[in-house]
Amino acid sequence: MVKKLLSVLKGEPAPIPPIWLMRQAGRYLPEYRALRANAKDFVQFCLTPELAVEVTLQPVRRFNLDAAILFADILLVPHALGQKVWFAEGEGPRLEPVRDTAGLAKLAWRPDMLAPVMQTIKGVRAALPEQAALIGFAGSPWTVASYMIEGAGGTDHEILRKLAWTDGKFFAALMDLLVEATSAYLIAQVDAGAEALQLFESWAGTVPAGLFSRAVLEPTARIVKAVKAKHPGIPIIGFPRGAGGWLTRYAEATGVDGIGVDQMTDITAVQVPAKVALQGNLDPILLLQGGDALRVEAKMLVSAMAGQPFIFNLGHGVMQPTPPEHVADLVAAIRG
Repeated sequence: MVKKLLSVLKGEPAPIPPIWLMRQAGRYLPEYRALRANAKDFVQFCLTPELAVEVTLQPVRRFNLDAAILFADILLVPHALGQKVWFAEGEGPRLEPVRDTAGLAKLAWRPDMLAPVMQTIKGVRAALPEQAALIGFAGSPWTVASYMIEGAGGTDHEILRKLAWTDGKFFAALMDLLVEATSAYLIAQVDAGAEALQLFESWAGTVPAGLFSRAVLEPTARIVKAVKAKHPGIPIIGFPRGAGGWLTRYAEATGVDGIGVDQMTDITAVQVPAKVALQGNLDPILLLQGGDALRVEAKMLVSAMAGQPFIFNLGHGVMQPTPPEHVADLVAAIRG
């Protein structure tokens, strides 16, 4: 059976687009919350294969989606580099910051620490419905670096930007380390059974224009090249959130097979090479609210993208308070 998501990522339009959702596995699902309640440490939750397999499969089982995305976290890479990573209840991720060459020198890639992720991938592939593809993922270097340097998320990344502008040697070494680690991690995911990959550049919108090439385009291109050198046929989706004006250049410079588009961008105006798929970009607030507005906007988006290689998704992740029945309603609207 040819999986619809993989066909679209080869540049083949589908009359009814494949659908999956960023953060489709998570806190909005009661079955997820039941599992999470028994695992106090989030990093270990991600690294416990029997739990991660179940969480990955939950939304596919419930909504019959066209893809599962591996349940993990982008901060597993700094964790496997030896940086201290933890999740503060109600506050989000915290890291012991690395801000100089001495701190960077203490980091070293330990792939054995992520062996449980590969077990999860194998377990998911064994249980996945025939029509659903498995997407592996990692954070892109700038985004992961923002957490490593700032020690938390949700900022303007002033410390990272300052270092990128004023200490080019340190910044280049940090990017090199993350390119190598991320490439190895993604290659291992494909070896284990991932059928497509997504690179989350969640903080692309904080990158100054003068840094965009060496902070986003060049590192991403190097990762794509390294992964495809080992697995030429693996499709890779890039999601540079907040980088609307750079999407054409991103598609051309990085070699990705698909571009994730956020809800701030007019997806119908995005110009990419003919075989590059577009993915997105329904506003997650519509999914939260549900009703006629959700159905109307979703159908308009499908209609606007007809005839192009297009994957239906949100412009960012499912919001925590979203009722699961709204997701079922969305899937029905797309396929109906």
